Parts: sequence; structure tokens; C-alpha cells
Amino acid sequence: MSRSTRIISLSFFIGLFAFVNCNVNYNKSFECRLNLDHFLHLYDVVDLPGNLCGGIVRIYSEYPDYNFEIEPNEGFTCVDDVARAMMIDAIRFSDDEELQGKYNFMAEFLLYMQAKNGYFHNFIWYDLSINKTYRTSLAEPNWWSWRAFWSLSNYNGNNRQLAEKAEQACERLAENIFEEYLDKPKSFDTISGVVVPTWLPLETASDQAGILILGLEAYYQHVKKDERALQVMERLADGLLLTQKGDAGTFPFGAYMSWQNMWHAYGNSQAYAMLKAGQLLDRRDFIKSALIEIDHFYPYLMKEDFLAYFRIKKSDTGFEIIDQQQFPQIAYGFRPMIWACIETFQVTGEEKYIQRAEEIAEWFSGKNIANQQMYDPETGRCYDGIVSETEVNRNSGAESTIEALLSLQAFDQIKHK
Repeated sequence: MSRSTRIISLSFFIGLFAFVNCNVNYNKSFECRLNLDHFLHLYDVVDLPGNLCGGIVRIYSEYPDYNFEIEPNEGFTCVDDVARAMMIDAIRFSDDEELQGKYNFMAEFLLYMQAKNGYFHNFIWYDLSINKTYRTSLAEPNWWSWRAFWSLSNYNGNNRQLAEKAEQACERLAENIFEEYLDKPKSFDTISGVVVPTWLPLETASDQAGILILGLEAYYQHVKKDERALQVMERLADGLLLTQKGDAGTFPFGAYMSWQNMWHAYGNSQAYAMLKAGQLLDRRDFIKSALIEIDHFYPYLMKEDFLAYFRIKKSDTGFEIIDQQQFPQIAYGFRPMIWACIETFQVTGEEKYIQRAEEIAEWFSGKNIANQQMYDPETGRCYDGIVSETEVNRNSGAESTIEALLSLQAFDQIKHK
């Protein structure tokens, strides 16, 4: 499917991925160039036990000098960020030997972080020992294990031995997933009158279920044609259907609740996951469900200048907000929406979804509530967030940087269709 006629209208982001200056001006002044420099500033290779080298991405980089900091309870790098970095197309599909080496080193790091129980620890300390005690680093069914599963199942490197190790690691974790979720009873809970399914990760975490669906989809497509992967994917997606509240004309307009009766922007990958699951499983209801959120909830967010989170309760007429915050707004809250819109274009062929993705992505270039540019193509930095109508957190850590790059690459993927 050729979409060459869209290249000009993809003004900002198509140019950003070109790695060179382009002739298209955004707002008559913005230089259209994606820059990996800051990501490479955050990247490092460390010596791991067993004569291994691991590629890591430093979590915190602080304004104005962008020196590194450590979180005292966690560490200085984590599986969460390295796994996401492995999904940057400019690195994993690069013909450049140096970038391919960095990609393979990141895979080595993830493999090093897998515990004996098949799940993954998340953080390491500066002495390179694994943080095995803090709650965000336990080897358990949680965000970091699902992200490692997703990225390792998508391993695309040129090292066959490493590929085999990645497959084995994914198979170990997959067996845990099948045991945990394949026969989990389909039960429900009611929170502030909102009925939610309890067979998802952490019982009601549809945000985590979205990432796990993506991992299962990649596992089935690239690692092993195990029907159990499809079965768990379908069970999780069936659960996501029940976390969706409201409809085209009723608040919250088809939003998937992230956890219990709460929606939050970060990690809101449910619509994208439902599109992927719907295509693989031939479940049109999954795709239709995703379109409800994309067609009705996303425009609501845009009208509200975007939100960070809200909680709802059941009322006589539908649902109403009982708590809400607009800040912080972070890159991780925008990338999932951009991916969902671009995937919808891939599914439907309707170019209005590219336009919606562009409008959402303009948050990076300055069309946001603070009227400040969040991604700097001169340095490759993406600032860590908008914290008020007038204030931007100008630190630029791993998550913001990686999520910005992942946002931009979605537009390049359609350019080459």
C-alpha cells in the first residue's frame, strides 16, 4: 500500500526520522531531524558476571548539564527502559555494526536480569549487583517482566547464539504466563460502582494486560506457535473489553480503565494491543472496541489539553469523575496514543488517523498547554514532562528520551508502506 502522497503532510515527524535536515519547516522554524545523540549519551556498556557485557540506559539525566543521577531505592538502570530501547527501529534494524552491537548488548543485559523463577528483576546498583529486594525490582509478574518478554520476543539481532538464548528466556517466562493466566477464574469486582474484571495482571491492571498482549503476540509470531499464547491473549483482551467504560456519547467515551476505576495516560497501550489481538485472533469486536477509544476518548483528551489521570464512579446517568489531575504530562502518555492511531490507519486505510496521530504528536513540538517545545532535535533530548501550565521539567532521562523516539518512528513506518 503506497502512501507516498502523505510524505509532505507528515511535515514534522517524517522529517524528524530522516537523520538529516529536511526542507519542510514546522511552524516555519522547527528543524526536522531525529537525533539519537542524547540516547547514546544515556547508553553505556557495563561488565556483567560471567564475562558478559550488558548494554544499559541510564535512568536520570538532569538539567542543565545532563549529568547522571541514581535513585537511592532502585538503582541507575533498569529492564523497563532497556527493553523499550530495544524497540527503537533505528537501532534494531540498523545496518551499522556499532548500533547492532549496542542492540545485542542490551539483549545480554535483559537476559542477565532474568531470575531463576523465569521472571525478571528490574534494577541494578552502581556496583552492578542486582536489586532483588525493592518492590519495583522484584522478579514477579509485573511491568518489567512483560516488557522484557515483549522486546526479547521481537529480538532481531544478527547473533544466532543470542537469539537462541532470547528464545529460551521467553519460553521460560511464557510457561509462567500460561500457568498464571490460562485458567485464572473469570471473576469481577465493583469499585465505586464500576465493575471490573479480576483475571488480569494484578487482578484489574488492564495497562499491564496491554503490554502482556503485545508480548504474547510477538511470542506467537516470532518465537513459538504455541496455541496457549493465543488463548491467554484472547482471555486478556476479553477482560479489556470489560474495562472499557462509556461510549461514543457518554463519558468516559470508551476509555479503558487502567487499574480498578482509574484511567492514567502513562502505559495506556490497551487500544494498540486490542488492534494487534483483533488482527491475529480475527476478533473484529476487539478492533471495534479499540476504535471507540481512539475515535471518541482521544478527541476528548485533546479538547481538555490532555490529562494525567482520573478516577470515576458510577452515577444514575453513567459515570462521573471523582478525582482528576492534568499534570504531569509525559512522553510516555503520548506514545501509546500515537501508536494506536497509526495502527488504526494500517488496519482501516483511513488517513484521518494519521492526522489524529500528528495532532497528538504536536505535543512534542510545542503545541501543548505550556506552549513549550518538549523534543529538541538539536540534542535529541525529550524533556521529562510538563508539570504545570507554565513549567516544564527540563531533565531528560531514559523513559522520556526513548518514548519520544518510539513516537517518531511510528510515522516512518507508514512512510515506507
